[in-house]
Amino acid sequence: MKIAIPVTRGNQVDDHFGHCEFYGVYTISEKNEIVDVQFLKSEQGCGCKSNIAGVLSEQGVTTMLAGGIGGGAINVLNQWGIQVIRGCSGNAADLVKQFIEGRISDSGESCSLHQEHHGQGNGQQCNH
Repeated sequence: MKIAIPVTRGNQVDDHFGHCEFYGVYTISEKNEIVDVQFLKSEQGCGCKSNIAGVLSEQGVTTMLAGGIGGGAINVLNQWGIQVIRGCSGNAADLVKQFIEGRISDSGESCSLHQEHHGQGNGQQCNH
């Protein structure tokens, strides 16, 4: 299993998927242990219009643990077979361990600030 997380240089979950510096890609063994971590430099900008979903899918990523993320980006990731868990924060490696242990669930909230950027939302910021 491979899990991707939008991260900052300090390996903290970035508050917004489309603005992150890197994506941490964690490979999980059959024993539910982190066996490899790779970092992909992010193309800064709108996550829903970038090619990151295809790149991550080609690398075998099936889950994205994200802080704030807009509905468009979620749809694109889902179309590539990547499940999105929203509302995540903290150290990325710790977060992956919590996810493996079944202690992480989706917040159910998409980032409406991003939708405002595209002229669709009500202007509220993400709740993190």
